[in-house]
Amino acid sequence: QVQLVESGGTLVQVGGSLRLSCVASGSISSYNLMDWYRQAPGKQRELVARITKGGTTMYADSVKGRFTISRDNAKNTMYLQMNSLKPEDTAVYYCYAQYLLSDSWGQGTQVTVSS
Repeated sequence: QVQLVESGGTLVQVGGSLRLSCVASGSISSYNLMDWYRQAPGKQRELVARITKGGTTMYADSVKGRFTISRDNAKNTMYLQMNSLKPEDTAVYYCYAQYLLSDSWGQGTQVTVSS
């Protein structure tokens, strides 16, 4: 079972930036895809961004133009660069990976955007 560990979440002011990291215990170059999800209090978990094995990326409409997903295969790490943060970006952010015959979730990292 692959283990995923997120970091980088903290309290930030409106308009600020953060970079989240997700370190995997395995070789991410072989993963079918990796995602960032988020869950705000009282809301369902939602997909924020995705990067596929081939490098294709996709974003939720709410974060397009502000967030960038990337990965460093050599470091087995996926990133989420978040700019122009808004209060509605406040949530626990989770890393997800889909690989051969299975998948894994991280434990989450809290991002709080304060006005």
